[in-house]
Amino acid sequence: MSHQEFFETVMKEREYLDMKASAAFVRAQAGFGAILKTSINPHFNSRFAKLDACIEAVIDSLHKNGLALLQKTHEYEKGVAVETILMHESGEQISGGIFAVPANKQDPQGYGSALTYARRYSLMAVCGIAPEDDDGNAASKPVKKMQIPANVAGMDYLDKCDEQERALILDFAMEIEAADDQGAFDAYTKAKQTLDTEQQAALWSKVSSQKRTAIKKIGQAKTIATEIVP
Repeated sequence: MSHQEFFETVMKEREYLDMKASAAFVRAQAGFGAILKTSINPHFNSRFAKLDACIEAVIDSLHKNGLALLQKTHEYEKGVAVETILMHESGEQISGGIFAVPANKQDPQGYGSALTYARRYSLMAVCGIAPEDDDGNAASKPVKKMQIPANVAGMDYLDKCDEQERALILDFAMEIEAADDQGAFDAYTKAKQTLDTEQQAALWSKVSSQKRTAIKKIGQAKTIATEIVP
């Protein structure tokens, strides 16, 4: 066999393995379960999906289709970085890329919270899944008048709250930062329906100045529009 023939054979085998891994993932994804927000935060009446619920929703279907779940950590000086990898029995891998999350505090608690958060979102991203909203009534509640809380002791509160509460606040912060201006306003309004005053202050401390300005402007415009309607 010539060098060229050997090279072509290897490439064909590689493409075949890639196809096997891709086909296995397609079958596995079809069997993923719903991720219900079944965990209750003790500080306020809200539900969220924990990391173990996310893993439970996908792990059985992955294993049935010859895929194993691996979450690798990478060096990141400001916090933690996680790469979720699906390893196929053929030897091929599907990577979701590296997802980095800054640690709120440079101590074991801060890094542990950031690691849990990063693992949860990295897993959902690579598997193409999202938590199911099992609290549909929340969407039907009237939106309260926009009030921007003062950023008083916001960071202190975020440091002292427990991991579950911190994760929920950071979830809202990530949603706000990822959205456009109107989307950021909508996400903040949604957060206000769940968070109390101290939690809103903590959230506000994690929102960039650009998003704060956009939220304030849209909130003020909506208030003016409401006041001039006869």
